Amino acid sequence: MVVKRISWLLVATAIVGCSISMPRVHKVAVQQGNILNQSMIDQLKPGMTQAQVAYIMGRPVLANTFDPNRWDYVFTLEVPGQFNETTRMSLFFENELLTHFVGDMAPSSAKSSESDEDNE
Repeated sequence: MVVKRISWLLVATAIVGCSISMPRVHKVAVQQGNILNQSMIDQLKPGMTQAQVAYIMGRPVLANTFDPNRWDYVFTLEVPGQFNETTRMSLFFENELLTHFVGDMAPSSAKSSESDEDNE
């Protein structure tokens, strides 16, 4: 009888002990695309050649087959269970020279001039 109780006590302790410290599945942060940061955007100036832009930004991961004068950059960072972040930039060229760019980021000088206009 005592052996039976001790066996049940050991089984119950093992079950409770395992359920408390069960390891969690490791979730990997996933980065995809070209990394885009503010210092890269600040270096872009209209009139730069495609080679100069490629030196600063890198070549786009996906080439636009319909319009070779448009380079699209997409950077995605996904941390499962916490957040997803996507940053997009599109650069436009004419005669292999940068004419303008649009996207989720703007040059720091443009941001400061916008805030100056808002203060007036």
